[in-house]
Amino acid sequence: MSLFQAILMGIIQGITEFLPISSSGHLAIFKELFKVNLETGILFDILLHLGTLVAVFIVYFKDIKKLIIEGFCILGDCIINLRIFFYNKIRKEEMPYRLVIRNSYRKFVMLVIVSTVPTAIIGYAAKDLVEAVSEILIVPGVCLIITSILLFIADKYNEGTKTPKYVSYNNAFIIGICQGIATLPGISRSGTTITACLVSGFDRKFAVKYSFIMSIPAILGAAVLELKDVGKMTFTAGEIINYSIGAIVAAVVGYISIKIMLVVVRNKKFKIFAIYCLLVGITACIGYFLYI
Repeated sequence: MSLFQAILMGIIQGITEFLPISSSGHLAIFKELFKVNLETGILFDILLHLGTLVAVFIVYFKDIKKLIIEGFCILGDCIINLRIFFYNKIRKEEMPYRLVIRNSYRKFVMLVIVSTVPTAIIGYAAKDLVEAVSEILIVPGVCLIITSILLFIADKYNEGTKTPKYVSYNNAFIIGICQGIATLPGISRSGTTITACLVSGFDRKFAVKYSFIMSIPAILGAAVLELKDVGKMTFTAGEIINYSIGAIVAAVVGYISIKIMLVVVRNKKFKIFAIYCLLVGITACIGYFLYI
């Protein structure tokens, strides 16, 4: 892979990961149309996603730091409650348990965990299918059309008011299923999950925050699964440099895209992205029939 291709794909990843137009769909179309040689592409894909993950950490650093702290506190309280349980059983006493979910950030942590479970199951089960259909140009084309429909729906939805305190675990589970389905190339992860959040009545600003933060365990989990194959590959110094530059570009462009997305959701401007996805999807479908 040339440096130019790495930079171009980094730009595509940074823009499409957070704007609701599907990074996987655009990368799949790009690879097919330009016949990019990605024999060691697993590492590059991992680095691209980790690059955009860095952008999430920068934008939501305070929230993520608080979530991590409260996550460990939840674990600590659960361990203490377990000790109290055995103490009460042995001593025949009624020592009160600690209230575990006692603030919004702790509820936020639990919501992300609940969303991650169906995402992980679907992502792992459908891994081979996703890899196979990514090489068929019509699949990301059709999926982009589906994304377009979802964005038209999101554009019509009224303002919600739900913050972590009022979001149910059923909401979180359904949104996690949506994120799992969005592993298909062309189904925008951000577009799908933000639409699901808005349909569930989330406050618009929180919908964006939840969508991006809930992607962290999903991306990290996928990276860990892929790392086992990276060890079997060999890379030249030039490839490592190009891959790294591509990841840095993805991080910078991703940061800008998140900021843009916050404005888009606040002002209900999904329609332009819906039209774009529709046009690209139709073009990809036409391209498939021209190339076969």
